[in-house]
Amino acid sequence: MARRGDRLLVAAAALFLGISGAAAEDARVNTIQEIFQHLRTCWKPPPAARARPIDITVVVSFNRAGNILGHPRITYESAEASDDDRLQYRIAVMEALQRCTPMPFTDAMAGAAAGRPFAIQFRNRKTSPPTEERRT
Repeated sequence: MARRGDRLLVAAAALFLGISGAAAEDARVNTIQEIFQHLRTCWKPPPAARARPIDITVVVSFNRAGNILGHPRITYESAEASDDDRLQYRIAVMEALQRCTPMPFTDAMAGAAAGRPFAIQFRNRKTSPPTEERRT
């Protein structure tokens, strides 16, 4: 029978190495918000030397296994973006989707998300501070 100190040491080592069962379960996507959070971890915008920062939105659906269903579709790009900026960001979005799929859905989320379109915003521009309203 393992002593309490030995069990704590093993648990601490497992947490340190990232191999605990709880950590593996936490990595599973179980809510819509977690889909977006998971995709943010895969997003790597192009460096500023290659493209000016823009916002881009893609609509994508997943099957139950978490793979992309059909073809992702770009539905929005910042109006001031050049053709080269758009190309660089489209490539970055597709690379992010490749890095993040198959989406590690829980069984419940796999059933809920399968076939549903998700509009994913990849924002890379800094928003300007709100202006004060002038009163006349």
